[in-house]
Amino acid sequence: MDIIAPARQFTFPVAGEAAGQRLDRFLAEALAQEEITRSRLQGLIREGCVLVDASSRKAGYLVRDGEEVTVTLPPLKETVLTAQEVPFLVLYEDDAIVVLSKPPGVVVHPACGHAEGTLVHGLLHHCRDLSGISGELRPGIVHRLDKDTSGCMVVAKNDLAHHRLVAQFKGKEITKIYHALLVGVPAKSAGTVDLPIGRHPVHRKKMAVRQDGGRPAVTHWQVRERFAAGFSLVQVRLETGRTHQIRVHMAALGHPVAGDPVYGGKSRRVASFGISRQCLHASHLGFRHPLTGNPMEFTAPLWPDIEAALARLRTGAMEGDCA
Repeated sequence: MDIIAPARQFTFPVAGEAAGQRLDRFLAEALAQEEITRSRLQGLIREGCVLVDASSRKAGYLVRDGEEVTVTLPPLKETVLTAQEVPFLVLYEDDAIVVLSKPPGVVVHPACGHAEGTLVHGLLHHCRDLSGISGELRPGIVHRLDKDTSGCMVVAKNDLAHHRLVAQFKGKEITKIYHALLVGVPAKSAGTVDLPIGRHPVHRKKMAVRQDGGRPAVTHWQVRERFAAGFSLVQVRLETGRTHQIRVHMAALGHPVAGDPVYGGKSRRVASFGISRQCLHASHLGFRHPLTGNPMEFTAPLWPDIEAALARLRTGAMEGDCA
């Protein structure tokens, strides 16, 4: 990795009420404007980047009146990834976060078989004010959407925002609402699927309902529209966030997401309405701003291909019909 910013050094005298504080807490307050997480500061202390009167101390050391604390922030390193222009719709942006609507067909993070053209590559191209995650110039991905799922995502621009957003996701403080087009029409208008999800015992790239070893997963769903052709539009709210949760739970309900090649099986009727990918869209995201604490709500309009499929279903027209 190339160094793109020089090291910076700060010196803080210990005085007044600061005396008696843990070293990591003292630094967290002294460097509040730098937006560095306490865990990152603890790492700097372990790495010898923090000195108290020229001596190394542990994070739990209690600073004393009259001492001088010097901290050296290592140079920010450039990520090995190359910035690339990847399309996505920006819903909101400030110095700490980007809220966007991801297009279908875009992988969020580089992985085997997807070394280029990911959302991370696009964010590196889009964001000119990244302050780094764990000392590396890169966007902070706090949650993901499957490649062929479109819709709302929030991304952190700095360490502190990343840390606090991750905490909200872990604490189930995030509101996540999706819309999905299902094959078939559920008998009830609403319900909850409470089934544990784990790795498929045979097909390791798939997830499955697993009573033995699965992790708790809860999905709330409500029918929004029914179609004569045998499809239904549902609104889904996630209580947990397991991999492929909606896709697995809707399949377990007997009504898989339309166009899902993994959990939905093949259906000519799906293709006849112009459906070429899983019709799943992350439509709404709610969270607290990681720096201000203010509540924030964002809605991403349904992606055009889903809207087009719904329009055909509403009129009963199939792809290829004469106008």
